[in-house]
Amino acid sequence: MSLRRLVNIAGFLVCAGLLAYALYAQYGLGLEPCPLCIFQRIGVILMGVTFLAAALHHPRGRGRYGYAGLVALFALLTVAVAARQLYIQSLPPGTLPSCGAPLAMMLRFMPVTEVVRRVLSGSGECGEVNWRFLGLAMPAWVLMCAVLLGAAGAIVNLRSEASAAR
Repeated sequence: MSLRRLVNIAGFLVCAGLLAYALYAQYGLGLEPCPLCIFQRIGVILMGVTFLAAALHHPRGRGRYGYAGLVALFALLTVAVAARQLYIQSLPPGTLPSCGAPLAMMLRFMPVTEVVRRVLSGSGECGEVNWRFLGLAMPAWVLMCAVLLGAAGAIVNLRSEASAAR
């Protein structure tokens, strides 16, 4: 099995593990995700699907550049959302607007562009830190994982099989 296929499978499995833990945190630990958390999950899902498609398709030609670009794009979007949440969490108490309507309610009554704008502006529930591991909040871990996954996915899919074999 080629290194590229192994890394793509590993990337998919890491994304699946991240999502599994997010669901455990939500349903097992009772931590409700804020809208920014949901957007981060979407980014991880998109990365995972791209890794899986790259592993199954395993293009030998230029197709691998498309997978490298998609993994990098989805990783950058996930990093941006996680960084935004970390910024919101670093703000002093009382500087954020109060908690808004749930994401499902906003999607029902507003255009998607308005929902994205409101979610990215942040609100009270996105500023709460109710989970830490080794002193870091969950968005910090998502940010680090997205950077590593994006870099690994882009590098391995940009390299040709001949250069990877050396």
